[in-house]
Amino acid sequence: MPRDFVNESLSHDPIHGYIPFISRSGLSAGEVAEQDVIDHPWVQRMRQIHQLQTAWWVFPSAEHMRFQHVLGAMHLASSVLEHWYSSLCEASRNVPSRAYVESLVRMAALLHDVGHGPFGHFFDDQYLDRFGVTHEDIGAAIIEHELGDLLRGIRRNPNGNLQPLEELDPRQVAWLIRRPRRDGSGEEGHPDWLRKLRSLFSGIYTVDNMDFVLRDAYMTGYSQRAFDISRLLRYTFFTPAGLTIHVRGLPTLIQFIEVRASLFRTVYFHRTVRALDLALEELFPETMPHLFTGNPLDNLTAYRGLTETSFLVDVQRWAQSEDPVLKDLGGRWQDILHRRVSWKMACERTLSFHTASAERVSIFSEPDLVLKRVRERLPKGSREIPLKIDVARHYHRPSAHLPAGGQNYMLDPAAGATPQELHDDELFRALPLSSCIVRIYSKDHTHDQILNSALTSVLGDTTDAKTNM
Repeated sequence: MPRDFVNESLSHDPIHGYIPFISRSGLSAGEVAEQDVIDHPWVQRMRQIHQLQTAWWVFPSAEHMRFQHVLGAMHLASSVLEHWYSSLCEASRNVPSRAYVESLVRMAALLHDVGHGPFGHFFDDQYLDRFGVTHEDIGAAIIEHELGDLLRGIRRNPNGNLQPLEELDPRQVAWLIRRPRRDGSGEEGHPDWLRKLRSLFSGIYTVDNMDFVLRDAYMTGYSQRAFDISRLLRYTFFTPAGLTIHVRGLPTLIQFIEVRASLFRTVYFHRTVRALDLALEELFPETMPHLFTGNPLDNLTAYRGLTETSFLVDVQRWAQSEDPVLKDLGGRWQDILHRRVSWKMACERTLSFHTASAERVSIFSEPDLVLKRVRERLPKGSREIPLKIDVARHYHRPSAHLPAGGQNYMLDPAAGATPQELHDDELFRALPLSSCIVRIYSKDHTHDQILNSALTSVLGDTTDAKTNM
């Protein structure tokens, strides 16, 4: 049967090529098109929040927004279903039609970032954390209460139509985008096939991180083809245990993990990017009361208008304010907006950990203690100089001690017919569980050498110490 191009539109993307979606043209009355969700103000808001929260100030070509990323993730949701749906049916009972499952994961991928605030994850840490919520909690509320009626009206995707009695459940979409809780709660009441689909959004390789690794690598100039996604999809399937990769695909998965880790080291944790984050941390507590107050869950309408664009426009205007408080804040924001970064990296140390306990007992688990000991080893006349310590952590792979563990498995026929959790495999254990970069920042480079010597003395090893001379 020929494809119905009347109901299909295309978005061209530098990463995935053409991204098809269902447009409004030719739909019956009452039917909701994917375009209706894409064009909704909550999703269009993603055009005003950068994908790279502060790294775009450092990498000039990395100006892409979360909107491009969520479209790419939606497209990848269809790609993985093309490869994995049949195995999902074999591994679970009572799986809905492919069209239902595909529309479900397409909408979850499109909306997984809808709750983000300005500067993405930084906003979670610096503002949302005080209310005990994350962007995923806000996203789930938006999906259920703001977009629920639209989602229930979707009847098709570019690859098929839902069955007559099938209707998308916004609660399932909202559940998919939230990470599993550490205590394992919240899993009950959901069918097995839906729990398996959770791995498309939480785990080692997901429609989210596969897109952002490809996209961020390309847009920053790191790599035009960061990893072999075709091979990764080919050797992945569902088993009763969960999302499983054949041992032949393991080298490609390890390549993906190593590229993602390299992006963290060279882009997301770049020394100037982290310096900008330090500057933002100093200004955020004073800034937010003038832009937004309270828990966003209590005022979603106002939160929808809070974007990175509105944020940066407002703080830029404060420099001309007649209010002395705003004028002072605006002047300090001018330094960030003009990339006058006040904190300069003096020295750094990188460590990798192969067990969760090793990181917990390391001195890096207490950054303030490291900084205190560094000060004690400085010459007396330099012990009071302004210093900042920054610890940037990246988890390479999950374990029983970390969120999203238990989502990914490996099948090695030579070892038996039962898939094993990936972190139990000998080759996979060769990768570090986590790594961290510890940096000392000062106001200038005058004290770089003595700070580096002090940090080396604290750590008792010069292996990975670097000095920014």
